[in-house]
Amino acid sequence: MSAVLLLVIAACSPGQTAMQGSGLVQPLAPTGAVMAPAQGEVIGTGPVRVALILPLSGSSGPVGRAMVNGARLAMDEASRTGGQHIHLVVKDAGAGAETARTATQQALAEGAELILGPLTADAVGLAGAIAKSYDAPLIGFSSTAGVATDGVYLLSVLPEAEIMRGLTYARAQGRSAIAAIIPDTPLGNAQAEALRLAAGEAGMGVVGIEMFENEAQARAAVERLAPAMRSNLVDTLYIPGRATAPSFGILLDAARLPRERVLIVGSADWEGDAAIAGQPYLAGAVYPAIDPAGLAALAPIYRSRFGSEPHQLTTLAFSAVLLANNASLSLATPPYGNGLVSPTGFTGRDGPFRLHFDGRGEYGLVMRQIGPQGAITIDAARLGGLPLASSGGNATDAGIPPAAEFR
Repeated sequence: MSAVLLLVIAACSPGQTAMQGSGLVQPLAPTGAVMAPAQGEVIGTGPVRVALILPLSGSSGPVGRAMVNGARLAMDEASRTGGQHIHLVVKDAGAGAETARTATQQALAEGAELILGPLTADAVGLAGAIAKSYDAPLIGFSSTAGVATDGVYLLSVLPEAEIMRGLTYARAQGRSAIAAIIPDTPLGNAQAEALRLAAGEAGMGVVGIEMFENEAQARAAVERLAPAMRSNLVDTLYIPGRATAPSFGILLDAARLPRERVLIVGSADWEGDAAIAGQPYLAGAVYPAIDPAGLAALAPIYRSRFGSEPHQLTTLAFSAVLLANNASLSLATPPYGNGLVSPTGFTGRDGPFRLHFDGRGEYGLVMRQIGPQGAITIDAARLGGLPLASSGGNATDAGIPPAAEFR
Protein backbone atom coordinates (compact mmCIF):
# COMPACT_ATOMS: atom_id res chain seq x y z
CA MET A 1 0.00 0.00 0.00
CA SER A 2 1.57 3.32 -1.06
CA ALA A 3 1.93 6.08 1.50
CA VAL A 4 -0.53 8.95 1.18
CA LEU A 5 0.85 12.31 2.27
CA LEU A 6 -1.44 14.80 3.93
CA LEU A 7 -1.08 18.34 2.60
CA VAL A 8 -1.61 20.82 5.44
CA ILE A 9 -2.49 24.39 4.56
CA ALA A 10 -2.96 26.46 7.70
CA ALA A 11 -4.92 29.16 5.91
CA CYS A 12 -7.73 26.78 4.95
CA SER A 13 -10.80 26.48 7.13
CA PRO A 14 -11.83 23.21 8.86
CA GLY A 15 -13.43 20.66 6.57
CA GLN A 16 -11.78 22.01 3.38
CA THR A 17 -9.80 19.71 1.15
CA ALA A 18 -6.72 20.16 -0.99
CA MET A 19 -5.42 18.33 -4.05
CA GLN A 20 -2.15 16.47 -3.72
CA GLY A 21 0.15 15.81 -6.65
CA SER A 22 -1.32 12.32 -7.00
CA GLY A 23 -4.77 13.79 -7.52
CA LEU A 24 -6.19 12.31 -4.30
CA VAL A 25 -8.41 14.53 -2.19
CA GLN A 26 -6.85 14.84 1.26
CA PRO A 27 -8.33 16.02 4.57
CA LEU A 28 -6.92 19.11 6.17
CA ALA A 29 -6.32 19.80 9.83
CA PRO A 30 -8.39 22.52 11.54
CA THR A 31 -6.96 26.02 11.35
CA GLY A 32 -3.87 26.30 13.56
CA ALA A 33 -3.44 22.53 13.90
CA VAL A 34 -0.71 20.63 12.09
CA MET A 35 -0.96 16.88 11.57
CA ALA A 36 1.91 14.67 10.53
CA PRO A 37 1.70 13.08 7.08
CA ALA A 38 -0.50 9.97 7.15
CA GLN A 39 1.05 6.72 5.99
CA GLY A 40 -1.72 4.54 4.63
CA GLU A 41 -4.90 4.83 2.62
CA VAL A 42 -7.01 7.83 3.66
CA ILE A 43 -10.82 7.55 3.60
CA GLY A 44 -12.86 10.70 4.18
CA THR A 45 -12.11 14.40 4.51
CA GLY A 46 -13.18 15.38 8.03
CA PRO A 47 -10.76 17.24 10.33
CA VAL A 48 -10.38 14.59 13.08
CA ARG A 49 -7.98 11.73 12.40
CA VAL A 50 -9.00 8.16 13.29
CA ALA A 51 -6.87 5.10 12.52
CA LEU A 52 -8.42 1.87 11.27
CA ILE A 53 -6.02 -1.00 11.99
CA LEU A 54 -7.06 -4.34 10.50
CA PRO A 55 -5.33 -7.36 8.96
CA LEU A 56 -5.06 -6.71 5.23
CA SER A 57 -2.56 -9.51 4.64
CA GLY A 58 -2.17 -13.07 5.92
CA SER A 59 -4.96 -15.56 6.54
CA SER A 60 -7.27 -12.92 8.06
CA GLY A 61 -6.73 -10.53 5.15
CA PRO A 62 -10.13 -11.20 3.49
CA VAL A 63 -11.93 -10.44 6.77
CA GLY A 64 -9.95 -7.26 7.30
CA ARG A 65 -10.53 -6.04 3.76
CA ALA A 66 -14.28 -6.71 4.07
CA MET A 67 -14.30 -4.64 7.25
CA VAL A 68 -12.43 -1.80 5.52
CA ASN A 69 -15.10 -1.92 2.82
CA GLY A 70 -17.70 -1.62 5.57
CA ALA A 71 -15.85 1.45 6.82
CA ARG A 72 -16.01 2.97 3.33
CA LEU A 73 -19.76 2.45 3.21
CA ALA A 74 -20.07 4.05 6.66
CA MET A 75 -18.20 7.13 5.48
CA ASP A 76 -20.51 7.30 2.45
CA GLU A 77 -23.45 7.14 4.85
CA ALA A 78 -21.93 9.94 6.94
CA SER A 79 -21.69 12.12 3.84
CA ARG A 80 -25.38 11.58 3.12
CA THR A 81 -26.51 12.37 6.66
CA GLY A 82 -24.66 14.58 9.15
CA GLY A 83 -21.43 15.01 7.21
CA GLN A 84 -17.89 13.72 7.65
CA HIS A 85 -16.25 14.87 10.88
CA ILE A 86 -13.35 12.42 10.64
CA HIS A 87 -10.98 10.92 8.13
CA LEU A 88 -9.77 7.35 8.44
CA VAL A 89 -6.18 6.26 7.98
CA VAL A 90 -6.11 2.54 7.14
CA LYS A 91 -3.13 0.52 8.34
CA ASP A 92 -2.32 -3.17 7.96
CA ALA A 93 -2.29 -5.06 11.27
CA GLY A 94 -0.56 -7.92 9.49
CA ALA A 95 -0.57 -11.50 10.69
CA GLY A 96 1.07 -10.90 14.07
CA ALA A 97 0.39 -8.84 17.16
CA GLU A 98 3.70 -6.98 16.90
CA THR A 99 2.74 -5.63 13.48
CA ALA A 100 -0.52 -4.30 14.92
CA ARG A 101 1.42 -2.73 17.78
CA THR A 102 3.79 -0.98 15.34
CA ALA A 103 0.88 0.25 13.22
CA THR A 104 -0.81 1.66 16.33
CA GLN A 105 2.38 3.42 17.43
CA GLN A 106 2.70 4.95 13.98
CA ALA A 107 -0.94 6.06 13.87
CA LEU A 108 -0.76 7.78 17.24
CA ALA A 109 2.50 9.50 16.33
CA GLU A 110 0.70 10.83 13.25
CA GLY A 111 -2.02 12.37 15.42
CA ALA A 112 -4.82 9.81 15.49
CA GLU A 113 -7.36 10.70 18.19
CA LEU A 114 -8.96 7.23 18.20
CA ILE A 115 -7.89 3.73 17.15
CA LEU A 116 -10.42 1.33 15.61
CA GLY A 117 -9.09 -2.26 15.70
CA PRO A 118 -7.20 -4.54 15.69
CA LEU A 119 -9.11 -7.80 15.36
CA THR A 120 -7.47 -10.47 17.56
CA ALA A 121 -7.03 -10.56 21.32
CA ASP A 122 -3.22 -10.55 21.35
CA ALA A 123 -3.11 -7.67 18.87
CA VAL A 124 -5.67 -5.65 20.86
CA GLY A 125 -3.65 -6.26 24.03
CA LEU A 126 -0.41 -4.86 22.58
CA ALA A 127 -2.09 -2.06 20.63
CA GLY A 128 -4.19 -1.10 23.66
CA ALA A 129 -1.10 -0.69 25.83
CA ILE A 130 0.35 1.74 23.28
CA ALA A 131 -2.93 3.65 23.01
CA LYS A 132 -3.13 4.02 26.79
CA SER A 133 0.40 5.45 26.87
CA TYR A 134 -0.83 8.17 24.48
CA ASP A 135 -4.05 8.61 26.50
CA ALA A 136 -6.02 7.78 23.34
CA PRO A 137 -9.04 5.44 23.32
CA LEU A 138 -9.02 2.22 21.32
CA ILE A 139 -12.04 0.23 20.16
CA GLY A 140 -10.98 -3.29 19.24
CA PHE A 141 -12.98 -6.09 17.64
CA SER A 142 -11.79 -9.04 19.74
CA SER A 143 -14.33 -11.15 21.63
CA THR A 144 -11.88 -11.95 24.45
CA ALA A 145 -12.99 -9.91 27.45
CA GLY A 146 -9.63 -10.28 29.20
CA VAL A 147 -7.98 -7.67 26.95
CA ALA A 148 -10.60 -5.02 27.76
CA THR A 149 -9.74 -2.29 30.24
CA ASP A 150 -10.48 1.36 30.90
CA GLY A 151 -9.89 3.12 27.59
CA VAL A 152 -9.45 -0.13 25.62
CA TYR A 153 -12.97 -1.05 24.53
CA LEU A 154 -14.31 -4.09 22.68
CA LEU A 155 -17.07 -3.70 20.12
CA SER A 156 -17.94 -7.36 19.71
CA VAL A 157 -20.12 -10.12 21.10
CA LEU A 158 -18.52 -11.21 24.38
CA PRO A 159 -19.35 -14.63 25.86
CA GLU A 160 -20.82 -13.17 29.05
CA ALA A 161 -23.15 -10.80 27.17
CA GLU A 162 -24.23 -13.55 24.79
CA ILE A 163 -24.93 -16.03 27.57
CA MET A 164 -26.72 -13.43 29.66
CA ARG A 165 -29.04 -12.72 26.74
CA GLY A 166 -29.86 -16.42 26.34
CA LEU A 167 -30.43 -16.97 30.05
CA THR A 168 -32.51 -13.83 30.45
CA TYR A 169 -34.76 -15.13 27.69
CA ALA A 170 -34.96 -18.59 29.28
CA ARG A 171 -35.86 -17.06 32.64
CA ALA A 172 -38.64 -15.05 31.00
CA GLN A 173 -40.06 -18.36 29.72
CA GLY A 174 -40.28 -19.66 33.28
CA ARG A 175 -37.09 -21.74 33.22
CA SER A 176 -35.07 -21.89 36.42
CA ALA A 177 -32.45 -24.69 36.30
CA ILE A 178 -29.72 -25.04 33.69
CA ALA A 179 -27.06 -27.60 32.77
CA ALA A 180 -24.42 -27.29 30.07
CA ILE A 181 -22.24 -29.48 27.86
CA ILE A 182 -19.34 -27.38 26.60
CA PRO A 183 -16.21 -28.18 24.54
CA ASP A 184 -13.06 -28.26 26.69
CA THR A 185 -11.26 -25.45 24.83
CA PRO A 186 -10.10 -21.96 25.85
CA LEU A 187 -13.36 -20.54 24.47
CA GLY A 188 -15.34 -23.28 26.19
CA ASN A 189 -13.70 -22.53 29.53
CA ALA A 190 -14.59 -18.85 29.10
CA GLN A 191 -18.17 -19.85 28.28
CA ALA A 192 -18.37 -22.08 31.37
CA GLU A 193 -17.18 -19.28 33.64
CA ALA A 194 -19.51 -16.79 31.98
CA LEU A 195 -22.41 -19.22 32.43
CA ARG A 196 -21.81 -19.43 36.18
CA LEU A 197 -21.81 -15.65 36.49
CA ALA A 198 -24.76 -15.08 34.16
CA ALA A 199 -26.89 -17.73 35.87
CA GLY A 200 -26.47 -15.91 39.18
CA GLU A 201 -27.45 -12.60 37.58
CA ALA A 202 -30.47 -14.17 35.85
CA GLY A 203 -31.64 -16.04 38.96
CA MET A 204 -31.13 -19.52 37.55
CA GLY A 205 -29.56 -22.50 39.30
CA VAL A 206 -26.65 -24.34 37.65
CA VAL A 207 -27.20 -28.09 38.05
CA GLY A 208 -24.06 -29.16 36.22
CA ILE A 209 -21.47 -28.10 33.65
CA GLU A 210 -19.94 -30.96 31.66
CA MET A 211 -16.78 -30.39 29.62
CA PHE A 212 -15.77 -32.74 26.81
CA GLU A 213 -12.87 -33.26 24.39
CA ASN A 214 -14.13 -36.18 22.31
CA GLU A 215 -17.21 -38.18 21.37
CA ALA A 216 -16.90 -40.64 24.24
CA GLN A 217 -16.85 -37.81 26.79
CA ALA A 218 -19.80 -36.15 25.06
CA ARG A 219 -21.83 -39.38 25.28
CA ALA A 220 -20.93 -39.78 28.94
CA ALA A 221 -21.99 -36.18 29.64
CA VAL A 222 -25.44 -36.82 28.13
CA GLU A 223 -25.81 -40.00 30.16
CA ARG A 224 -24.94 -38.20 33.41
CA LEU A 225 -27.39 -35.35 32.78
CA ALA A 226 -30.22 -37.42 31.32
CA PRO A 227 -31.83 -38.42 34.67
CA ALA A 228 -31.98 -34.79 35.82
CA MET A 229 -33.55 -33.72 32.52
CA ARG A 230 -36.11 -36.55 32.62
CA SER A 231 -37.18 -35.60 36.15
CA ASN A 232 -37.42 -31.84 35.44
CA LEU A 233 -34.48 -31.04 37.74
CA VAL A 234 -32.97 -29.46 34.61
CA ASP A 235 -35.29 -27.47 32.35
CA THR A 236 -32.62 -25.69 30.24
CA LEU A 237 -29.61 -27.16 28.43
CA TYR A 238 -26.81 -24.98 27.07
CA ILE A 239 -24.82 -26.52 24.19
CA PRO A 240 -22.85 -23.68 22.53
CA GLY A 241 -20.60 -25.65 20.16
CA ARG A 242 -21.48 -25.09 16.50
CA ALA A 243 -19.68 -28.18 15.17
CA THR A 244 -21.00 -30.53 17.86
CA ALA A 245 -24.59 -29.31 18.28
CA PRO A 246 -26.02 -31.59 15.54
CA SER A 247 -24.34 -34.60 17.18
CA PHE A 248 -25.88 -33.68 20.51
CA GLY A 249 -29.26 -33.59 18.81
CA ILE A 250 -28.70 -37.25 17.88
CA LEU A 251 -27.41 -38.19 21.34
CA LEU A 252 -30.27 -36.49 23.18
CA ASP A 253 -32.81 -38.14 20.89
CA ALA A 254 -31.17 -41.53 21.44
CA ALA A 255 -31.39 -40.99 25.21
CA ARG A 256 -35.19 -40.65 24.77
CA LEU A 257 -35.35 -37.27 26.44
CA PRO A 258 -38.78 -35.68 25.96
CA ARG A 259 -38.03 -32.69 23.74
CA GLU A 260 -40.72 -30.45 25.25
CA ARG A 261 -39.29 -30.67 28.79
CA VAL A 262 -35.97 -28.98 28.12
CA LEU A 263 -35.28 -25.67 26.41
CA ILE A 264 -32.07 -26.05 24.41
CA VAL A 265 -30.03 -22.85 24.24
CA GLY A 266 -27.19 -22.47 21.76
CA SER A 267 -24.65 -19.73 21.07
CA ALA A 268 -24.37 -16.93 18.51
CA ASP A 269 -22.00 -19.25 16.63
CA TRP A 270 -25.05 -21.27 15.58
CA GLU A 271 -26.22 -18.56 13.16
CA GLY A 272 -26.37 -19.71 9.57
CA ASP A 273 -25.39 -23.34 10.22
CA ALA A 274 -27.35 -25.63 7.89
CA ALA A 275 -26.53 -28.81 9.87
CA ILE A 276 -28.01 -27.34 13.05
CA ALA A 277 -31.10 -26.06 11.21
CA GLY A 278 -31.60 -29.50 9.66
CA GLN A 279 -31.29 -31.56 12.86
CA PRO A 280 -34.88 -32.60 13.81
CA TYR A 281 -34.29 -32.84 17.56
CA LEU A 282 -32.98 -29.25 17.62
CA ALA A 283 -36.25 -27.86 16.25
CA GLY A 284 -37.44 -25.29 18.78
CA ALA A 285 -33.94 -24.67 20.18
CA VAL A 286 -33.06 -21.00 20.64
CA TYR A 287 -29.86 -19.00 20.51
CA PRO A 288 -28.79 -15.32 20.78
CA ALA A 289 -27.42 -13.65 17.67
CA ILE A 290 -26.59 -10.35 16.08
CA ASP A 291 -29.72 -9.24 14.24
CA PRO A 292 -29.24 -10.56 10.68
CA ALA A 293 -31.43 -7.75 9.33
CA GLY A 294 -28.52 -5.31 9.53
CA LEU A 295 -26.25 -7.35 7.27
CA ALA A 296 -29.15 -8.20 4.95
CA ALA A 297 -29.87 -4.49 4.45
CA LEU A 298 -26.21 -3.69 3.78
CA ALA A 299 -25.51 -6.66 1.49
CA PRO A 300 -27.07 -5.30 -1.76
CA ILE A 301 -25.12 -2.03 -1.42
CA TYR A 302 -21.93 -3.97 -0.66
CA ARG A 303 -22.38 -6.31 -3.65
CA SER A 304 -23.06 -3.39 -5.97
CA ARG A 305 -19.99 -1.47 -4.77
CA PHE A 306 -17.45 -4.26 -4.33
CA GLY A 307 -18.76 -7.18 -6.38
CA SER A 308 -18.66 -9.72 -3.55
CA GLU A 309 -20.52 -10.80 -0.44
CA PRO A 310 -19.91 -8.95 2.86
CA HIS A 311 -18.39 -10.77 5.82
CA GLN A 312 -20.42 -10.95 9.04
CA LEU A 313 -18.00 -8.49 10.67
CA THR A 314 -18.59 -5.89 7.95
CA THR A 315 -21.46 -4.35 9.90
CA LEU A 316 -19.28 -4.21 13.05
CA ALA A 317 -16.78 -1.97 11.24
CA PHE A 318 -19.67 0.05 9.77
CA SER A 319 -21.04 0.77 13.24
CA ALA A 320 -17.62 1.54 14.70
CA VAL A 321 -16.88 4.13 12.03
CA LEU A 322 -20.23 5.88 12.45
CA LEU A 323 -19.64 5.93 16.20
CA ALA A 324 -16.25 7.53 15.58
CA ASN A 325 -17.87 10.06 13.24
CA ASN A 326 -20.53 11.09 15.80
CA ALA A 327 -20.21 14.88 16.02
CA SER A 328 -20.74 15.02 19.80
CA LEU A 329 -17.84 12.61 20.24
CA SER A 330 -15.36 13.50 17.50
CA LEU A 331 -15.70 17.28 17.80
CA ALA A 332 -15.62 17.35 21.60
CA THR A 333 -12.68 18.91 23.46
CA PRO A 334 -10.79 16.66 23.78
CA PRO A 335 -12.25 14.28 21.19
CA TYR A 336 -14.04 11.18 22.52
CA GLY A 337 -12.96 10.99 26.18
CA ASN A 338 -15.62 9.47 28.45
CA GLY A 339 -18.29 10.16 25.85
CA LEU A 340 -17.80 6.69 24.44
CA VAL A 341 -19.28 5.24 27.64
CA SER A 342 -22.99 6.05 27.50
CA PRO A 343 -25.12 3.99 29.92
CA THR A 344 -28.05 4.08 27.50
CA GLY A 345 -25.81 3.11 24.62
CA PHE A 346 -25.96 3.76 20.90
CA THR A 347 -27.73 2.27 17.91
CA GLY A 348 -25.57 0.82 15.15
CA ARG A 349 -26.13 -1.05 11.92
CA ASP A 350 -27.02 -4.23 13.87
CA GLY A 351 -29.01 -2.62 16.68
CA PRO A 352 -28.19 -1.32 20.17
CA PHE A 353 -24.80 -1.55 21.86
CA ARG A 354 -22.87 0.13 24.64
CA LEU A 355 -19.34 0.30 25.97
CA HIS A 356 -18.61 -0.12 29.68
CA PHE A 357 -16.08 1.79 31.75
CA ASP A 358 -14.05 -1.40 32.19
CA GLY A 359 -13.77 -1.75 28.40
CA ARG A 360 -16.29 -4.53 27.90
CA GLY A 361 -18.67 -4.07 25.02
CA GLU A 362 -22.27 -5.19 25.14
CA TYR A 363 -24.00 -5.83 21.84
CA GLY A 364 -27.77 -5.95 21.56
CA LEU A 365 -28.77 -9.45 20.47
CA VAL A 366 -31.96 -10.95 19.12
CA MET A 367 -33.16 -14.42 20.06
CA ARG A 368 -33.49 -16.84 17.16
CA GLN A 369 -35.35 -20.16 17.07
CA ILE A 370 -34.69 -23.19 14.89
CA GLY A 371 -37.76 -23.96 12.78
CA PRO A 372 -38.80 -26.02 9.73
CA GLN A 373 -37.74 -23.27 7.32
CA GLY A 374 -34.58 -22.33 9.20
CA ALA A 375 -34.03 -19.93 12.04
CA ILE A 376 -36.44 -17.09 12.73
CA THR A 377 -36.19 -14.12 15.10
CA ILE A 378 -38.56 -14.54 18.04
CA ASP A 379 -37.39 -11.71 20.32
CA ALA A 380 -36.14 -8.29 19.21
CA ALA A 381 -32.61 -7.02 19.79
CA ARG A 382 -31.91 -5.84 23.31
CA LEU A 383 -28.96 -5.53 25.59
CA GLY A 384 -28.43 -8.68 27.63
CA GLY A 385 -28.10 -7.05 31.04
CA LEU A 386 -24.40 -6.99 31.95
CA PRO A 387 -23.95 -5.02 35.18
CA LEU A 388 -22.59 -1.55 34.51
CA ALA A 389 -19.15 -0.78 35.93
CA SER A 390 -19.08 2.12 38.36
CA SER A 391 -17.59 5.44 37.34
CA GLY A 392 -17.03 8.87 38.73
CA GLY A 393 -18.67 10.55 35.77
CA ASN A 394 -21.72 10.42 33.58
CA ALA A 395 -21.37 9.95 29.85
CA THR A 396 -24.24 12.33 29.18
CA ASP A 397 -22.09 15.11 30.65
CA ALA A 398 -20.07 14.99 27.43
CA GLY A 399 -23.14 15.92 25.44
CA ILE A 400 -24.08 12.45 24.22
CA PRO A 401 -27.87 12.17 23.86
CA PRO A 402 -29.46 9.07 25.40
CA ALA A 403 -29.55 6.14 22.97
CA ALA A 404 -27.75 8.28 20.39
CA GLU A 405 -28.60 6.86 16.96
CA PHE A 406 -26.46 6.63 13.89
CA ARG A 407 -27.22 4.47 10.89
